[in-house]
Amino acid sequence: MTADDLIGDGALLRGLVDAWPIDASVALDTEFVRERTYYPRLCLVQVATADRLALIDPLAIADPGPLVGLLADARRPKLLHAARQDLEALLPLTGAPLRPVFDTQMAAALLGFPVQIGYADLVRQVLGVELIKGHARTDWAQRPLSPEQLAYARDDVRYLPALAAILDARLTEAGRRGWMDEESAALADIALYRVEPAEAWRRLKGIERLAPADQGALRALARWREQRAMDRDLPRGWVLTDAALFEIAQARPRTREELSRIVGVPQVTASRAGDDILAALAARSETPDGPNVEDPVRGRPGELRRLKTLRQRLLAVAEELQLQPEVLATRRDLAALLRGERELPVLSGWRRDVIGEPLLAAL
Repeated sequence: MTADDLIGDGALLRGLVDAWPIDASVALDTEFVRERTYYPRLCLVQVATADRLALIDPLAIADPGPLVGLLADARRPKLLHAARQDLEALLPLTGAPLRPVFDTQMAAALLGFPVQIGYADLVRQVLGVELIKGHARTDWAQRPLSPEQLAYARDDVRYLPALAAILDARLTEAGRRGWMDEESAALADIALYRVEPAEAWRRLKGIERLAPADQGALRALARWREQRAMDRDLPRGWVLTDAALFEIAQARPRTREELSRIVGVPQVTASRAGDDILAALAARSETPDGPNVEDPVRGRPGELRRLKTLRQRLLAVAEELQLQPEVLATRRDLAALLRGERELPVLSGWRRDVIGEPLLAAL
């Protein structure tokens, strides 16, 4: 495979794109930083076909139009591993999620590999190639990039075409290629990459353990935090940690003094944002809180037995298909079924026949 030097010039980028085979899939990876920001900052784009590889420096190129045209071309399948973060990082360039996408991590999960299997582990198990590790946490915004960083970045796409081809063939052989098509199509939903502040509470774990009034307070706080993080381009945890949100929701302070006494709230936050936090808590009574979230099995032995029954059915189907259970359904899915919810991923698409109907029959 021919590897180009780091491309940081618009004319070189145009030449690369013009020479790219029109019918070739695009193996794709990105490097970005977001430790200090809400939105990812794209620092490097790696692209490859079966016989050519290039590293593109978006920090140095004033007009990324040729790259956008290459990636947005729906005739070219995009090959990625753990695609969601890369697609999110590319959104400021592309304006919409790329399609069609073949996610090798997703494909591997549909074949029985661990759901979150890493790229290096998958390459080793499928291709027998041992990749050099060590730069996953590097600062990709620094310039110049070292030879070691560039070598690491090249390896992230070098083996994707061969890996995707093998996994694709295995999916077809197993009769699961249609499953992959459905999973890939779902990646085109832009809602996956954008959080509506009013829905930010859904990312919080443990909300079902709170009393209804505390849940309403937590929803209001999560909405405020998300909007502030977006407006200031800061990580959510820099605004307030999840633990602090729960503490405030349960204490429901009425004054800045009461807020400042909550252990998880930094004094600087209480000072600078205290009025906004209190206003968010006060305003929640003026807007719909949304449905309360209950744990259907907490303190209910009968419901716990029903959950165990569903879990046993899930494990049996997963074992028969040689899949990890969470590929089919999560505990949240099972709990939602017990609550009577029916607008669920487990009851749509290929999952409905494979696991959804068996679970409904077990209720």
